[in-house]
Amino acid sequence: MINLLPPDVKDGYRFARRNVVLRKWVMLFAAALVGLGIITTYALFTLQQSTNNYDRQIAVTQALFKKEDFNGTQQQVQDISNSFKLVVKVLSKEVLFSQLIKQIGASMPDNAVLTGLNINQTQGGIDITAEATDYKTATQVQVNLSDPANKIFSRADIENIKCEGINDPPYHCQITMRALFTNNNPFLFINSKAAKP
Repeated sequence: MINLLPPDVKDGYRFARRNVVLRKWVMLFAAALVGLGIITTYALFTLQQSTNNYDRQIAVTQALFKKEDFNGTQQQVQDISNSFKLVVKVLSKEVLFSQLIKQIGASMPDNAVLTGLNINQTQGGIDITAEATDYKTATQVQVNLSDPANKIFSRADIENIKCEGINDPPYHCQITMRALFTNNNPFLFINSKAAKP
């Protein structure tokens, strides 16, 4: 079919069709913007509610910590722990002398006697004084006390042996030693069976 309409009318129809299409696109774009605005508003509202909920939970937790005195309780637990460590430290150095003297007496060779025990200021050590009938027996005292089988001392060093001027028959020699306890010494309170549950 041949269109015999004047060119102005033809142009008017063409622009009218374009306007209708353009109007549809503008309406779709406006609807999309409104939808996007609704979604954004809902997301912001939800985010604000979550933030408020978390703030309330934090406030409740902090109030609970204040009520329960968490820091004070933690300090009390630390104080108890420090006290327990101090007790263990003190008891680890406490010597059970009644058992220790028996074991030292059993370790003494024949013709030798224990005459003195002194706790020295060095950690884990003791000064021992003994008398013996002769020099050989005096040195045997040191050998016996440093014997690992006795489980008393890790080492026993002779400080002095004096065999002249001792007027206490039958003992003519006096020996002075310094001994260091072994770490697993059963004569320390912390290592004794009484200290273990």
